[in-house]
Amino acid sequence: MKYAWIAKHKTQWPVTLICEVLHVSVSGYFEHWHRKDGAKPSRPGANKRISNEALLVHIKAIHAEVKQEYGWPKMWKELVARGIRVGKERVRKLMKLHGIKARGKKKFVATTDSKHNLPIAPNLLERNFSPQAPNQVWTSDITYIATDEGWLHLTAVIDLFSRQVVGWSMRDNMQTGAVTDALRMAWFRRRPEPGLIFHSDRGSQYCSHEFQDDLKRFEMKSSMSRKGNCWDNAPTESLWGRMKVGRLYGKRFATRREAMDEVIDWINFYNHKRLHSTLGYVSPMAFEQRWTADQQQEKKSA
Repeated sequence: MKYAWIAKHKTQWPVTLICEVLHVSVSGYFEHWHRKDGAKPSRPGANKRISNEALLVHIKAIHAEVKQEYGWPKMWKELVARGIRVGKERVRKLMKLHGIKARGKKKFVATTDSKHNLPIAPNLLERNFSPQAPNQVWTSDITYIATDEGWLHLTAVIDLFSRQVVGWSMRDNMQTGAVTDALRMAWFRRRPEPGLIFHSDRGSQYCSHEFQDDLKRFEMKSSMSRKGNCWDNAPTESLWGRMKVGRLYGKRFATRREAMDEVIDWINFYNHKRLHSTLGYVSPMAFEQRWTADQQQEKKSA
């Protein structure tokens, strides 16, 4: 068995190197022996505490898996979620000692054009960022990503309940089609009931007749931030920060296609795996799945 072979030869070569050669998960290897040790009858005075070496391998594996997005608080939550019982202070000190930290923050500029004479919708959201169910409030925004071919313009639509990205589009321009494509994708995936609030900034794309006609066709209510107030759409702005700091900062993309592939990979990671502090340190998908399961259980009990 591969795990036994690794254990036999770990004094000769680093465990990480052996795992890489044998195509074995490093965290899986340590988790295997951790479970095996836990199944043995305990001896008086036996120390069940995971070693710093093993813990560090787990931390490095997760750090690589999440592409350096987690600081020590999320790292500790992830370790606990994977069944590794360890104190948060120990994780913090070990990460600091070995220089393991989340990517640094960088300031990014605003992206939409609000200088136009198109009608402006009222702010129906009023910074109420905590809807009680999915498909009650969606928020949206546009951002830029630099490539050697020029800018890539990314539009995303978020379900505010679970903070899940439910629609997106990527183009080489900022025409209205960029936001209508993202909206239509979200609608076809989710099919919300009439009355959903769709919140955005006052950009000309969102105010356009084409986009507003789509909202009416889908029986949605348009809501827009106050002029020059990014805090009115804080969850979407926060999404851009997480994506750019966690995945894009420091990278150079030769083509728009390269950048698009990276964005799609990150959205998949964000929706399915990334721990979200607002959601109690679970992923957006897991949060919504738990809510759905609770609703089904309540119906059975009623």
